[in-house]
Amino acid sequence: MADVLPYKPRVGEIPTDPGVYRFRDANGRVLYVGKAKNLRQRLSNYFAPLHTLHERTRRMVTTAASVEWTVVATDVDSLQLEYMWIKEYDPPFNVRYRDDKSYPFMAITLADEAPRVMVTRNRKIPGARYFGPYPKVWAVHETIDLMVKAFPIRTCSDASYKRAMQTGRPCFPGQIGKCGGPCSMTVTIAEHRAMVDDFIAFMAGGDERFTRDLTKRMLAASAAMDYEAAAKYRDKLGAIEAVLGKSALVLPADEDADLFGIAEDELSAAVQHFVIRGGRVRGVRALTLDKELDISGPELVDQVLQQAYGDAPDVPRRVLVPSLPEDARELEQWLRERRGRKVEIAVAQRGQRAELMRTATLNAQQALLRHKMRRTSDYVSRTQALTDLQEAIGMDEAPLRIECFDISHLGGTNVVASMVVFEDGLPRKDQYRSFNIGETTDDTDSMYQVLRRRLSHLDTDPLRAATNDFEAGTVDVTGDEPVEGTRRSKPRFAYRPQLLIVDGGQPQVQAAARALRDSGHPEIALCGIAKRLEEIWVPDDDYPVILPRTSEALYLVQRLRDEAHRFAITHQRKRRRRDIATVLSEIPGLGEARIKALLKHFGSVAALRAATPEQITEVNGIGPVLAATIHGRLVAQPVTASG
Repeated sequence: MADVLPYKPRVGEIPTDPGVYRFRDANGRVLYVGKAKNLRQRLSNYFAPLHTLHERTRRMVTTAASVEWTVVATDVDSLQLEYMWIKEYDPPFNVRYRDDKSYPFMAITLADEAPRVMVTRNRKIPGARYFGPYPKVWAVHETIDLMVKAFPIRTCSDASYKRAMQTGRPCFPGQIGKCGGPCSMTVTIAEHRAMVDDFIAFMAGGDERFTRDLTKRMLAASAAMDYEAAAKYRDKLGAIEAVLGKSALVLPADEDADLFGIAEDELSAAVQHFVIRGGRVRGVRALTLDKELDISGPELVDQVLQQAYGDAPDVPRRVLVPSLPEDARELEQWLRERRGRKVEIAVAQRGQRAELMRTATLNAQQALLRHKMRRTSDYVSRTQALTDLQEAIGMDEAPLRIECFDISHLGGTNVVASMVVFEDGLPRKDQYRSFNIGETTDDTDSMYQVLRRRLSHLDTDPLRAATNDFEAGTVDVTGDEPVEGTRRSKPRFAYRPQLLIVDGGQPQVQAAARALRDSGHPEIALCGIAKRLEEIWVPDDDYPVILPRTSEALYLVQRLRDEAHRFAITHQRKRRRRDIATVLSEIPGLGEARIKALLKHFGSVAALRAATPEQITEVNGIGPVLAATIHGRLVAQPVTASG
């Protein structure tokens, strides 16, 4: 492969102005759109020597046949042009957005003579004011039902309204008290417009002045013995309080903000968009997206904000994000032009905002996990994943049993390994295994040792293999779920896999290939998945296999790798806790109950080791003398104590 792209512009040809650039393939299709404050500086990164580029960036620039750019006057203009071109061309290498669903909104049709409140998924009603999105349709209807009790505005259809105004007979919803528009023949158009303004003011900020005003009117009517009017005010007040009670006050009452929680891995990201008005969460929108190029967290925030506000009818005065994008000031100006007033982009660092960001991020992490789980739980997806994997690494048949291995250690000590098993694309937790590695030189040597030990059971009688494992203690069976009868499950350790996957790149794959050869099983397929870049390495290949980001096979391999890593960490933590308990049990005066109390109080081995004797005495049953003994023993045996 040539190290210089044939379409690379000449030196000095690219301007240093801000602008937007497009990579096209030989057929003219736009592959990628990006913006830059300095076009020459940004594009030079793409035309660096190919071996220095991120693998996915290298695939994009080698697929492209040309690059073109457009100079703009300001950085804000480049934001707008980039957004327009991404929407127009839908480039395959840009971030791809997928709404989890089409979310319902509450809309007030302000362009109508008598504005109507309605539930809709159409975001393009002329002149409409939107609130939401809401997670469920029933949530919007419930809110509207409560709101029209306090602010009785029109809910009937345009046809019903027109017919009522022509005939002078109230619309049917008006007859049963469900519509308060002029078609109900109870208010004028001007009076109705004033109620619509109050409705919008309340929904926009949850303005508590309405609560105070209705309370004052209710008390005044009661004092005047106008109990019928007082009852009406009481009912309206109850409706308002019911709406406010539907969403807790998460920020100060005057806070209007949008908050974005983001969880990501190398291939995908999930976004939780919290819409906060009047300090309350008025709606939540979930997005999942696929990443093709390697982009940083701030760059991802930049893309998310462009997507969220490109056509947004409602821009708040504050946008809270996990990290500031490089062009935050330009984004603020871009949003200011849409809102007509100042907009601030800030990081939620402390207090209520930080707590809410943690909640949104946790929701995003769960959404990302669900997104990935859906790809492997569906039978058709699993079948496609196994077929794609078979073709990608050149296997003769689909790998129905896959075993994935990961090495974990603490600074070179306490080395452990994990083996997770997937059959027909699903995890078999009863067949997971973990290994303790006594002496090793590095990760490749650890991988070689583990695979030799695992492969040695393939040619052994299953029952005898299980007995030998119990006697030698070479295999620790651990897992998140109870193992199905240890003696019954251990013989399955002799089952032959069709594919072995190791966590790592070419060095780990070569060590695994050597273990296969030395064990006499070179027929078993092998590959590795490199951390971060998500590259699939096969033995003796100079270049990795790059699976498409939408590939079911890539999601399956990624889940195998993540599960092996999680299982290795779980086993290591158990060992660390067991090792520290062994050290503590040798201290006179420390029994099982006190050891458990110590570990529970400090929460981790590291925290216990870092504690002073005074802090140790805070544990019930631990006096100053015993605390000093514990501290001295842990300091004297740091390696053993840390596992």
